Amino acid sequence: MLEVNEDRLVSRFLELIKINSETRHEALIQEYLKKEFSLLGLTVEEDQTSGETGFGANNLICTLNGNPEIEPFFFSCHMDTVAPGNEIKPVIKDKTIYSDGTTILGADDKAGIAIMFEIIHLLKERKLAHGTIEFIISVGEESGLVGANAFDVQQLSSSFGFVLDTGGPVGSITVGSPTQYRIEAILTGVTAHAGVAPEKGVSAAQIAASAIHQMKLGRIDAETTANIGFINGGVATNIVMDRLEIIAEARSVNADSCEAQVAHMIETFERVATEMGGKAAVITEKKYNGYRFTPETNVVKIAAKALTNIGIKPNYQVSGGGSDANVFNGKGKETTNLAIGYEKIHTVHEYLPIAEFTKAAAMAYQIVEEITLN
Repeated sequence: MLEVNEDRLVSRFLELIKINSETRHEALIQEYLKKEFSLLGLTVEEDQTSGETGFGANNLICTLNGNPEIEPFFFSCHMDTVAPGNEIKPVIKDKTIYSDGTTILGADDKAGIAIMFEIIHLLKERKLAHGTIEFIISVGEESGLVGANAFDVQQLSSSFGFVLDTGGPVGSITVGSPTQYRIEAILTGVTAHAGVAPEKGVSAAQIAASAIHQMKLGRIDAETTANIGFINGGVATNIVMDRLEIIAEARSVNADSCEAQVAHMIETFERVATEMGGKAAVITEKKYNGYRFTPETNVVKIAAKALTNIGIKPNYQVSGGGSDANVFNGKGKETTNLAIGYEKIHTVHEYLPIAEFTKAAAMAYQIVEEITLN
């Protein structure tokens, strides 16, 4: 396997996670990244989308120019983290990196950014005559892929790329990821005094309860899920609730199944509300498109060959979650998402085995070599 500079890789990661960058507050990490990529000789550009997104920084495109005869491609990561992600204090034990248990670790996705830096160092040291590589680092991924959604892919020279943002052992290649919809239902009943004349009221809470009871939720089939995530309503216990808001989601790797589930949820809210003497206003929003690849899809073939070349068997996975790869695919840039070793993300128990981390860096470098030489 390629000799990755483990000390350099880990040192960079530890430096990155000590920079506060909870989602919406990415300004500090953005400034660090602009400086460090520039020092390595890359052209660094901001996309000026912070005015649109309301987030603390812009997406970055850092370009490592190369041989114009070789097809350009991109790597992508995100610079934000979930909370609690400030003042992270890393602990290394048994060749694994943890936080001190009061915060997340931030390997999602600063491990990916550290790998980007290591790729650049390795390319310079090994003097590989690579093509142009674009490193995209987004904001707001943890807030619903906000940065990637605002990003204009027309800025890119690349037609395909690889997101470094999946947990689990190195070797996993994401070949399927769901379409996701957000569903907001505003249920309206009739107010009345709950103690004096409850029979004159129509409870929005009862409408919601009946609709949810009749609705298909949870695991719908092997590819489709739906969930009620948020319910809010009511003013006081002595008032029949006349307004209640529900926020839900539906997602599926099969786009038709996703559309069918959304239609079912809309129909159930509207029908039950009407039957019970109330009303339902349902608003839906597609958050991102899904994608489905085969082992013969170009980015999958490249990643699989790179893994095989470093002695790791490719593992083709269908994911139940979305990532920036969904957005890039939806905008016409063929993209897969690759596992880079971190575990138990979005919890204070998150950790990163150093052995997997170094394998991930070797895989990413091998992708560059595979594209360069073939």
